[in-house]
Amino acid sequence: MTRILVIEDERQVRDVLKQILEKAGYAVDTSEDGRKGLEHFRKNPADMVITDILMPDKDGLETIEELVGLNPGLPIIAISGGGPGEKAQFALDVAKMCGAVRVLAKPFSRKEILETVGDLFREIQ
Repeated sequence: MTRILVIEDERQVRDVLKQILEKAGYAVDTSEDGRKGLEHFRKNPADMVITDILMPDKDGLETIEELVGLNPGLPIIAISGGGPGEKAQFALDVAKMCGAVRVLAKPFSRKEILETVGDLFREIQ
């Protein structure tokens, strides 16, 4: 079964993503910040990571860079609500420069996340 690690500091967002992805047939692990997410990934590598950008302790940009260092081919989706307009887009653009393969601005729909995950898995197969 395909395993996805969701790293998100907002419990509600983390829980909703887990529920959506599990209903779609994915195995999902979660962590509430980048530091814990990296620890989890080292012990239980995932096939894909979805990470928030703005988080306490270790932000998503640092997390993405470390994940790419651990597994250069790892598909990573960065998500962020990072503030209004240009500020949010800037955070997503930087995430792509750090190694995220796809980016999504919050709020996104169930359909958007499932299409993004599905498309990305099809591309890497």
